[in-house]
Amino acid sequence: MGTTKRHMALLTSDHINYMVFRYLQEAGFTHTAFSFAHESGVTNAPVDPNNVAPGTLIALVQKGMQYLELEANVDGQDGSVDGDFKMLSPEELITLDPDQLRQLVQERREEERAAGGVGGARCQAVAEKRKERMGRGAGKEQKEKQEKGKGQARTERTASQQHQQPAGGRGPAPMEEDHPTPPQLEVPPADVVTLHGHESEVYMCSWSPTELVLASGSGDGTTRIWNLNPGPNFCKSSVLLHEAKSDKAGDVTTIDWNHDGSLLATGSYDGLARIWTKDGKLRQTLDKHVGPVFALKWNKKGDMLLSGSVDKKIIVWDAKAGEVKQVFDHHEAAALDVDWRNNNSFATCSTDMMIYVCRVGEATPLKTFSGHKNEVNAIKWDPSGTWLASCSDDNTAKIWSIKGDGCVHDLREHKKEVYTIRWSPTGPNSPNPHLPLLLATASFDTTVKLWDVEQGRCVHTLRGHTESVYSVAFSPNGRYLATGSFDKSIFVWSVADGSLVRTCQGEAGIYDVSWNEAGDKVAACFANRTVCVVDMRL
Repeated sequence: MGTTKRHMALLTSDHINYMVFRYLQEAGFTHTAFSFAHESGVTNAPVDPNNVAPGTLIALVQKGMQYLELEANVDGQDGSVDGDFKMLSPEELITLDPDQLRQLVQERREEERAAGGVGGARCQAVAEKRKERMGRGAGKEQKEKQEKGKGQARTERTASQQHQQPAGGRGPAPMEEDHPTPPQLEVPPADVVTLHGHESEVYMCSWSPTELVLASGSGDGTTRIWNLNPGPNFCKSSVLLHEAKSDKAGDVTTIDWNHDGSLLATGSYDGLARIWTKDGKLRQTLDKHVGPVFALKWNKKGDMLLSGSVDKKIIVWDAKAGEVKQVFDHHEAAALDVDWRNNNSFATCSTDMMIYVCRVGEATPLKTFSGHKNEVNAIKWDPSGTWLASCSDDNTAKIWSIKGDGCVHDLREHKKEVYTIRWSPTGPNSPNPHLPLLLATASFDTTVKLWDVEQGRCVHTLRGHTESVYSVAFSPNGRYLATGSFDKSIFVWSVADGSLVRTCQGEAGIYDVSWNEAGDKVAACFANRTVCVVDMRL
């Protein structure tokens, strides 16, 4: 909070006037903007217009309101959240002073306690994961990079452009200081297509499993389905509007295609999950969660949907009827990830440091895995459903076996939080059974590691990123690994020897990367509101 206050103190009247001027221009108040510019002298202000993103004033006001909301929920003595995190409406935030806001939060907590509502255990998860998972400042450095990336965004955007744009800038940081990245590794600008239309950070992207269609989810409260098929509709998108429940934010938090690409499931910060057709038509609204939905997965058959929320609940949905099939409430804090093992059993993880394996129709977990010393960020089953991998803020990843009760391998070589994991599409019961099974782990220590899961041994440490790595994705043939970092770079590595084979430099921090089913394109989503599709034919 101290950092935010110092940053705000640096704003001058020139900065404020210029943001107001830009807002008037962007809102279409041309004459008013002209008059204001003349009277305030903004044309002589020491502000570079190319570094001011569209919507900057609105974004700054929104962040200020989020700060007020957080401040009203935080205990002034020790900085903790004493009770459940309470959302405040825009009207309350702009009409009440800080003391009145704190009083309002306290009254609502007392009312909830009297009504026997949800306890305060999830408050910290809401505050922390709202920042970490939704990009609202994943640490000081990441937040600074995000804001810088926004400033470098294009000043002109169109909702859907048929457009190719150079990735821009120099190549990514070299793998070793004395061995610069060879120029031939850099993707040519002509092989990069930039998709414009989102109005806030784009947090996730996912290719349809059956065609050249890409879904992206953003903090602007929309999911977009982009058509990447050659032809007159190339790069055009359908906009899936997530109208927020009551006064809660509608930021999209998770997306997942079903097995044949006919349906897309989305989750949002207001606690709603939705099912859409591939054409962007709303099929179902799933409204039983009372906290942000951070995880949403289809089972392989496509008849059930699994969701996990900050409200601690895991819900299995009948996808066709849009009704609750079963609720699991084993976790004591926010659920962060879920993953199906097969059509009927699945695993869940939480900020309570626990992992459960459950089966639809049974109330008691099949397995309970404990051992992490901090919140568990992600879990993934290997292609055979034998091994379960997990990663945590305790700087470790772990491998568990469905056949046992304890940790099989404790992977401890990362120096900071391990944010995400991915299994290679190789080994038994995979599309590439002749290749060995590997696990990739990505960390805030800027490295990615590849692990031999039979021996629990690191076979390659992929060095080259200079900021936290948020996403990794294996190519469908299992021979390459794409990584995306807040250093703005996409790297593609050879799984066989750990060498860097392609690089692409973006203009802002990267939240997610995804290979298409053919394995010739990588999509990446950025903090500057854009999505890039990179030709990666290797």
